[in-house]
Amino acid sequence: MTTTSIETDNAKRAEQIVQRAKAGEQAWGAVGVAQRREMLERFSALVEAKATEWVEIATRIKGLDPDSSIVGEEWTSGPYACIQYAQQLIPTLRRMEEGKGATDGFTIVPQPGDRVAVEVLPHTVWDHLLQSGFSAQVWIKPGVTEAQVRSRAGLGMKKPAQTNGTCLVLGAGNIFSIAPLDALYVLYADNRSVALKLNPITDDLLPILEAIFAPFIEIGAVQVFSSDIELGSLLTQHDGIDAVHMTGSEATHDVIVWGPGDQGAANKAADTPQLTKPMTSELGGVSPAIVVPGEWSSRDIEFQANHVATQRLHNAGSNCVAAQMVIISSDWAQKDQFLKALRRAMAKAPKRPSWYPGSADRVAAVREENPENAVPVGGTPERTLLSGLDLSDDSETAFETEFFAPVLGVSELPGLGADFLATAIDTSNERLRGTLGANIVIHPKTEEQIGEKTMSDLIASMRYGTVAINCWTGVGYLTATATWGAFPGHALNDIQSGHGVVHNAVLLADVERTVIRGPFRPYPRSVLAGEMSLTPKPPWFVNNKTAASTGEKLVRFAAQPGWGRLPAVFASALRG
Repeated sequence: MTTTSIETDNAKRAEQIVQRAKAGEQAWGAVGVAQRREMLERFSALVEAKATEWVEIATRIKGLDPDSSIVGEEWTSGPYACIQYAQQLIPTLRRMEEGKGATDGFTIVPQPGDRVAVEVLPHTVWDHLLQSGFSAQVWIKPGVTEAQVRSRAGLGMKKPAQTNGTCLVLGAGNIFSIAPLDALYVLYADNRSVALKLNPITDDLLPILEAIFAPFIEIGAVQVFSSDIELGSLLTQHDGIDAVHMTGSEATHDVIVWGPGDQGAANKAADTPQLTKPMTSELGGVSPAIVVPGEWSSRDIEFQANHVATQRLHNAGSNCVAAQMVIISSDWAQKDQFLKALRRAMAKAPKRPSWYPGSADRVAAVREENPENAVPVGGTPERTLLSGLDLSDDSETAFETEFFAPVLGVSELPGLGADFLATAIDTSNERLRGTLGANIVIHPKTEEQIGEKTMSDLIASMRYGTVAINCWTGVGYLTATATWGAFPGHALNDIQSGHGVVHNAVLLADVERTVIRGPFRPYPRSVLAGEMSLTPKPPWFVNNKTAASTGEKLVRFAAQPGWGRLPAVFASALRG
């Protein structure tokens, strides 16, 4: 086929996609809240029916050993995330269907800086049992009252007949639930029809996505397709597409908004975007893992070293919110012990390929730029610990560039307790590129010494869309009632981690961030230390030996929660 015929074919295909999207918007507007809830119920059942096939395809795409425990990542970050979201959005719709408020039954509490927060986890009896010790709050922007939070919640479902046009969703290629979750959010929160363009990496999943979206495809509200760059470009610029949502890199975002190459750079400098329609985005960044010094046992050190290693090595480091920079106290007496444990944890994690395109090249570039600091840790050829980074060095690119590979940086700052944490937060805010997520690891006794008010004030000072305390920000991604996205306020010409949120199953407006907490120790050590947590080693830990079986059981439970399915989940989880 000639270049001209390809261009003609793409132009025709773009027009067909746009016309279907317009018709789909009209059809979606005719669907009431009750039927939309029923469609979600069908979606959830279809995901469970296709879950095994989904995971098998994902395993092949990523080159995983089908018998490896890390296949559990594909169960939890794929089908489980989608089912969980549907199952949490369904009761929100049911409340609205019955004439209640979207936030009815949720507690709202005050937070520093004239803020309030909605307590979204735990909420159900299953939350209390399966996520014991975990909690999440969605903080609202300053100045918004509890009454305003409750009256504004519901977003596009408040007036479903008043649709807001069509949206092109540009799917991500790294985590396979991102594209379908983004599409659902556009449908329900934004009240738009969806043209979902897959990342080429995920093309093999096209039949799965068409199957699970069948209730929406049947009426034209969703269409799923793969395409080349030219077709994607034609669609973003088409007048019949009213909005764009993407998950990807800041560089890709800027090409879409400003244009490629020198012309794009000139447009950005002049603040004259080539894309002027509304665009939301989730773009990753350089996420910190702040390790607050304290008096830790050797088992605490080993557990938290594996925790931080997971934050980097999950999905072979190809996560937008993978921890990239460990910030540790130079004055911590146990610093060296922790760093040795961290290196062991990275080396001993299950072997897997650095599967995402360009990963090996990015690792090689990091090692070439930092020949003295970049140390291969073993386990796989690419795993690298990049130590001795100076946060005051304005020329250090590791603070600006998202690696998207199994490379973990380490930087040191002086101080102990609240002084260290305050300095680490300020430095992260000012020096690290992006605002998607930040992690804090802190011993309960150290947090008690800092004090509840001071800790709350410190959290309020963090400019991150998800703040995770003693758990990974990836848990925020999996928590359907939480929000996921950058801290608000980025200008289009300095987009960093993006604009807007997704997930948000309570359909909250005026969101600023999510704050999520987990237990410092796993069960049973948690209980022995006086923590109210029955959670064993989480299934997303890279060294969890039963992650695959636990992940599958979580999928089955999420689709059909019931007391009879709990024992199998617990039995598998406790063996991890």
